[in-house]
Amino acid sequence: MEKVAIEDVRKELNPMGVHSVRRPVSDALGTEHFAMNYFELEPGESFSGGMHTHHDQEEVFYVQEGTATFETPDEDVVVEAGELIRFAPGDFQMGYNDPEVGEEDETVVGFALGAPDSKHDWEDIESIIYCQDCEEETGHGVDLVEGPAFEMTCLDCGNSFSISS
Repeated sequence: MEKVAIEDVRKELNPMGVHSVRRPVSDALGTEHFAMNYFELEPGESFSGGMHTHHDQEEVFYVQEGTATFETPDEDVVVEAGELIRFAPGDFQMGYNDPEVGEEDETVVGFALGAPDSKHDWEDIESIIYCQDCEEETGHGVDLVEGPAFEMTCLDCGNSFSISS
């Protein structure tokens, strides 16, 4: 058995600086088959930083406080406090605190839950971003590299570049 208080879990932020509070709860609890991250998002901040999918993991987001917006390729979905949203492996999404939705200056407090593993495999993450060589938005493989930074590789043409904060 493991027990932890959220405020005792260390902050571990995205290298792109897209959120100010992320606490990897599953690391603190030592889970092996279940991922859980706690977030506090100020207006304009996001859970991940861009449209992406995990091909190896389904994700569920629980909004404890505030109002989060999740963009998908087909629609935008507003998730209120007390509501959850699920994305199957392969579903593209991007969740964030939209300052034009919900109360002005509200903080979104919530959890990102993933399974079947406590960590996703970087080889199974795909992000949709603009490729300078293809001159359009394409799927990109994502790899965490020193810096910390992300190395993005276009799945259509192979062009690679790094993104850091």
